[in-house]
Amino acid sequence: MINNTPFTETPYRVAVIPARGGSQRIPRKNIRLLNGKPLIGYSIEAAIDSGLFDRVIVSTDDAEIAKIARQFGAETPFMRPTMLADHMTGTTPVMQHALQFLIDEGKTPDEACLIYATCPLLTPEDLQQGVERLDDNTAFCFSATTFGFPIQRALHIQDSGELAPLFPEHIAKRSQDLVEAIHDAGQFYWARTQDWFDEAIFGPKSKPLLLPRHRIQDLDTEEDWLRLTQIMLLKQASDLNL
Repeated sequence: MINNTPFTETPYRVAVIPARGGSQRIPRKNIRLLNGKPLIGYSIEAAIDSGLFDRVIVSTDDAEIAKIARQFGAETPFMRPTMLADHMTGTTPVMQHALQFLIDEGKTPDEACLIYATCPLLTPEDLQQGVERLDDNTAFCFSATTFGFPIQRALHIQDSGELAPLFPEHIAKRSQDLVEAIHDAGQFYWARTQDWFDEAIFGPKSKPLLLPRHRIQDLDTEEDWLRLTQIMLLKQASDLNL
């Protein structure tokens, strides 16, 4: 545990990018080439280009990932232990491990941002807007977006094979009469170091930074990868004013 760190005019900030080697559904996903660049390179560049961080650290158990991370300007001051590198380990223990390493070094950050290695649509401006939302009443700020369809009208297929609504009480309601829901966008999570040990990411002291749906893409399947590739090509064409 550490003492609470107050906000300062020039806070000491670190970014931590988790990137284990054993991704299952898309093998070697974190360093797979996306439009000619290893996927993790986009996240490292967004962190560096934001100008917010004193250190950008990649937490990995994989030597090849570590080498590529350093080529893009990140640090790899430790190798993540095997017990924190399986598919069952959550984000928070990985972040706590990285922060504890820094604490033990005597270099405790005031604020720390976990950035996923799988978000090439993340921009430096997103990270800047996120940290601006941290204050004494806010433990976490995380990227979020809206669902594309009212979740209250979701359907599911039962064990019997029959179709049924998840929320029968809402299935006949108009979309405009239902509360709009949001979800975690899986890009970044800002917090003060102490709050990474004491608070829940999605607790009452958290604030979402809402991003447009067209800049959010999960990467769990080859279909997801294909869609992201197409989005990146369109983005590149737009940036070139074609």
